[in-house]
Amino acid sequence: MKEDYYITQDGGLTRHENTVYFENDNTRRTLPINKIYSIYAYGRLSFSSGVVDYLAKSGIPIHFFNFYGFYEGSFYPRETLISGDLTVKQASNYLDSAKRLILAKSFVEGACGNILRNLNYYAREMKSLEAHIEGIESEIARLPGTTTIPEVMNVEGRIRNLYYIALDEIFPENYRIIKRSRMPPANRMNTLISFGNSLIYTTTLSEIYNTQLNPTISFLHEPFERRFSLALDVSEIFKPIIIDRIILKLVNKNMLDDDCFRGEIGDMLLSEKGKKLFLTEYNEKLSTTIKHRGLEQNVSFKRLIRLELYKLVKHCLGEKDYKPLIMWW
Repeated sequence: MKEDYYITQDGGLTRHENTVYFENDNTRRTLPINKIYSIYAYGRLSFSSGVVDYLAKSGIPIHFFNFYGFYEGSFYPRETLISGDLTVKQASNYLDSAKRLILAKSFVEGACGNILRNLNYYAREMKSLEAHIEGIESEIARLPGTTTIPEVMNVEGRIRNLYYIALDEIFPENYRIIKRSRMPPANRMNTLISFGNSLIYTTTLSEIYNTQLNPTISFLHEPFERRFSLALDVSEIFKPIIIDRIILKLVNKNMLDDDCFRGEIGDMLLSEKGKKLFLTEYNEKLSTTIKHRGLEQNVSFKRLIRLELYKLVKHCLGEKDYKPLIMWW
């Protein structure tokens, strides 16, 4: 099975015949190209056209992240899975405001359903969370009455704020969100959330690459130039399932320490140690399997993302209405 490959140091990729190496002043290691699904580059990375050519022929994308761990861009191999019919129908679902609204609401319903699953788990022992859960449920009840994308986004934003307030009751004081901040993250929890959200976005993008969907045509988020906004839509569903649960585990099991962070309050980053720890947990989570209720077989969390995209394909083609994944486990 192919796996994601993470580079957390500065260096370069070089190619000798059919072998690609990562090199810097301290190391030289071979990349197992036949076993790599995607490459995630968190350091400054240089490479030659020969490396690009070889990775493209191998169908391996590279995702680049900046100093803060935010997604910067991707090297995307030429698409081999192309369907003009699906692209036209995907665009039609965007251009028809009623059809677009249905899908936008579905993504929010999925995200919020998974948010509630997380909070209900902790509410069994923390009764104070019940008020926050009721607040989120009240906002979800507003969703069917929304008639525009901005209204849907406003509901989603209010739910996300209520969710973060609730999480602050679960997290210890030195890991509270307080207020969501991004560039730069203001504290430890904002750093973890931003790092994780960039990860799930790029994983979703890699999965889109392996379908016939167009990553630039989205429904909840506006399709802008220079971004793959469909990955933003679909990753909303998986943030609570994958990223938030990883963060909850890291914090509540005291797996993080001061050496996992660098910088100061107001401008904080994960250190290389922190990145490696998060990436290890992330890789483990993606490869973890659960029994799928519909398929009656074990599937990995990464596979769940691909299955979600296949459901979207069927919706765009008019074969089956899209229903978002909400955790049943």
